[in-house]
Amino acid sequence: MKSPFTHLLIVSFFCAAALAGYGFWYAAVAQKSSAVADLQGQINAKTETVSRIASTRTALSEIANDEAVVQGYFVPETGVVAFINSLEGLGRAQGSDVSVLSVSTDAGATERPMLAFSISVKGTFDAVMRTVGAIEYAPYDLSIAALSVGQDAKGSWHADLKLLVGSVPTGIATSTP
Repeated sequence: MKSPFTHLLIVSFFCAAALAGYGFWYAAVAQKSSAVADLQGQINAKTETVSRIASTRTALSEIANDEAVVQGYFVPETGVVAFINSLEGLGRAQGSDVSVLSVSTDAGATERPMLAFSISVKGTFDAVMRTVGAIEYAPYDLSIAALSVGQDAKGSWHADLKLLVGSVPTGIATSTP
C-alpha cells in the first residue's frame, strides 16, 4: 500500500491542476465576455445612430412640406406673368381694373431679392379700396411702398401703388431632395 503522503500529493496535484484549469477557463470566459460587451456597445451605438437618422429623415420630410408652403409666398423670377395675372384677377373680382405699369428688381434690397411693381387700379372708390386691400393681404411676401388715391375729372377713382414683392432667383432650388 501506498503511504497517505503519496495520496495527499496526488490529490493535491489534481486539485492544483483543476484550479489552474478553472483559472484558465475563467480568464478565457472573462475575455470573451469583455469582447461581447464591446460588441453590444457597438450595436447599441449603431442602433442609436440609425434611430437618429430615421428621426432626422422624418423631420426633413416635414420641413420639406413647410418649405414648399413658404416658397409659395415668394414670386419666382419665372412666375412674374402669373403673379401679374393674379393681380389683375383680384381687381376683376373686386370690380376694378388693375394695370401693371412696370416691373423691376428692387436695387435697394440687400438681404433678399425683391421685385418692384408699379400698379394702377381704376374703378369706383369702393372697388378701388377693396382691390388695394385684397392686394395688400394677398398670400405673398409683399408690402406697399407707396400709395396714392385720387379722383379723375370724370368721377372715376384711381390708386397708384408701388409694391415690393419677395422673389426667389431662378438658380435657387425650391425644395429639398
